[in-house]
Amino acid sequence: MRLLLLKQKLSGALRRLRAFLISGSASSPTVGTRPDVSGKLHRVGVGRDQAQKLKQAEQQIARQRQRIYRQSQELGELRTRFTESVHGNEQHRIDPANVIWILGTGRTGSTWLAFMMEELESYTVWREPYVGQLFGQFYDSWVGKKHFETKHLILGRRYKESWLKSIRSFILNEATVRFPAVLDAGYLVIKEPNGSIGAPLLLEALPESRMIFLIRDPRDVMASSLEAFRKGSWLYERWERGMAPTAMFDMQVDALVEKMADIYMQNIGNTREAYEAHKGPKVLIHYEELRVDTLRIMKHIYSTLGITVDEVELARAVEKHSWENVPEEEKGEGKFHRKATPGGWREDLTPEQIETVERITAPVLEEFYPAKEQSGGRY
Repeated sequence: MRLLLLKQKLSGALRRLRAFLISGSASSPTVGTRPDVSGKLHRVGVGRDQAQKLKQAEQQIARQRQRIYRQSQELGELRTRFTESVHGNEQHRIDPANVIWILGTGRTGSTWLAFMMEELESYTVWREPYVGQLFGQFYDSWVGKKHFETKHLILGRRYKESWLKSIRSFILNEATVRFPAVLDAGYLVIKEPNGSIGAPLLLEALPESRMIFLIRDPRDVMASSLEAFRKGSWLYERWERGMAPTAMFDMQVDALVEKMADIYMQNIGNTREAYEAHKGPKVLIHYEELRVDTLRIMKHIYSTLGITVDEVELARAVEKHSWENVPEEEKGEGKFHRKATPGGWREDLTPEQIETVERITAPVLEEFYPAKEQSGGRY
């Protein structure tokens, strides 16, 4: 804040100097300035009073620049010391018991849930750090192969006790540096659905943390994902602004359905594994129940996680982020807020696509969406 004020003062001094020079030039054709190679101003035909004012303005600007330089150095040193203290002492990191993971897979309502939680006082959301992808993708692909010799790999099973501590430090260090306000009080909600492949490692590294396993019918997830991976969609535009769109936008639809169903199974399977193994506070939530009875399910989440919440404040957050309060121009076909209608897959997917999704995700459907969800196919 002090640095910002100094910069504002410097800008004001520069404006005053420019105004002085302009007014001086207009009132006297013999008054002018020209810069030399050092950037200093030579006065040509300037009166004594005007020269004195100009000199004072230059001195003020020089002093302000020196102060800004010193403040920048001090700020840099403070950041360095803070980062070093975080990396050197776990007592100066965010309490892992105040970390709440939202895990499952994409297009399950995790963004909506995170918005409602963030609305409450003392809650901060870390959106999509992809730390689960960072460690989980490699571990799942290589170390998870039981027949593969892993002793030379960085995440080799023989050294798991050691590198789990490193993962723990990595997450807590980076969370604290980014969200230092959470250090003293409050909760950090880590929204990580697309990094859920790493859920078992994340929860094993931070066993004190709290976990929300958010699940949604894979057929509805597929319908929403197919819409998102259509050229011209909100996701396509987001990718186009930041980087070249992923090859998934060019995939043939049947191949895309199979690929996304496989990703769903991998993410949900690993999240379920983490949920079963986790000894800390945890809660399993169906998107369909959250959508139909939002306030009751939100109360259930906090109660099960062992967190006290102001029910009036919670009701206000639920109301603010309800589907009905999403502006009409921000929802609908091709938008991030698409339908929010459980069971909408019946109108959105072809019979062939339904058969593919049900075949690949059969274990999830059998456990979480049993035969009462008749589709005309297996379920």
